[in-house]
Amino acid sequence: MGLVIKGGHLIDPAHGVDGIKDLYIDDKGFVAGVGKAPAGFKANKTIEAQGKIVCPGLVDLRARLREPGLEHKATIESEVHAAVAAGITTLCCPPDTHPVIDTPAMAQMIQSRAWRFGLAFIHPLGALTQGLEGRLLTDMEALDEAGCIGLTNALAPINDTLVMRRALEYAATLDLTVFLHAEDPWLRNSGCVHEGEIGTRLGLPGIPEAAETVGVARDLALIEQTGCRAHFCNLSSSRAVAMIAEAIQRGLPVSADVTAHHLHLTEHDIGDFNTLCHVRPPLRATQDRKGLRKALKSGVIGAICSDHQPHEPDAKLAPFAQSEPGISALETLLPLTLKLVDEKLLTLPEAIALLTHKPAQIIGVDTGHLGVGATADICLFDPEMRWVLTEDIIVSRGHNTPFLGWEFRGRVTHTLIGGKLVYELGKNYR
Repeated sequence: MGLVIKGGHLIDPAHGVDGIKDLYIDDKGFVAGVGKAPAGFKANKTIEAQGKIVCPGLVDLRARLREPGLEHKATIESEVHAAVAAGITTLCCPPDTHPVIDTPAMAQMIQSRAWRFGLAFIHPLGALTQGLEGRLLTDMEALDEAGCIGLTNALAPINDTLVMRRALEYAATLDLTVFLHAEDPWLRNSGCVHEGEIGTRLGLPGIPEAAETVGVARDLALIEQTGCRAHFCNLSSSRAVAMIAEAIQRGLPVSADVTAHHLHLTEHDIGDFNTLCHVRPPLRATQDRKGLRKALKSGVIGAICSDHQPHEPDAKLAPFAQSEPGISALETLLPLTLKLVDEKLLTLPEAIALLTHKPAQIIGVDTGHLGVGATADICLFDPEMRWVLTEDIIVSRGHNTPFLGWEFRGRVTHTLIGGKLVYELGKNYR
């Protein structure tokens, strides 16, 4: 059955497309034509897209699905439904599950579970060290063959610099990307907020900016030594992105991302111990947010991700320092990015590029674009629809977000995976 998406404003930054164009999808789920139907094409179904933006499905570089091991928080099934409701068709799963994704069997299990539901594609990241303990290296070649698109130790630090060097050397021989959460564990200590005026006023232990910059400096030195391709995750400080900019200028094979919430929130949003703003790395000063936005505009930061971490309600009810960090963020990834367009920081094609083909390039996956022959993973959204985020419309099992009550402009109306309609606003696909 052929499908035509008719009359929509097609934005495909990878191919420089930005205009009103029909999109034709063949019966195998691939893009058959852009703007003009191929010879002999017959459409059995039409999606009327007038007034809507048609773009590639979003690519999220970091989303914790909580399965296996933490199913009381969320499951793969619950979170892939949330992903497609947010227009996300591809996402990366860090290895800090229980058990850890440090064997081919675990990587294959994650992927087979995702295939069972036929919704968003899940690409696992393999562990750099066994059990994420920072001592013994994993069999990176086996993890690569099992479908891991990169390697990381997630938020668990590798304290031994020699172990880190060996890990980067091993990854470099296989031409694998290492995803780094740069942070000095001794400087972070037991901190839970940015070391600044708000943390001091609230009497909460702080994490200094130096915890991030010292970690970035160490990792950049090892990247230069080993030639390993590396991606810096979750940058939160203006000084850290300046260091990445200088490294890129020197030709080091590095890239970086930022979470959507770090582009909008600062330490001031913690208010009076709002645990929904407890994240890692912490929300930093206003000048850091300005630095992150500047790096996004200049291209130093190549992707915006959700860093989705769903929690059960009890996880956020403890005192701030004892509460669990993280935001349920899949469903605010696109609207928070569109806010940057409303604020004139980015153009709409620039914003979509940061959510589609640019993150796809970082993980080396052929997605995030809609050229002829591409898999028809597609997001449609109404750029003028205004809506308020409330708990009853959150699809994710985790409702832990500081954006409850925020009004957004722009909402996903349709999501297609391989040419198949898997989400339509107002319809229940479970």
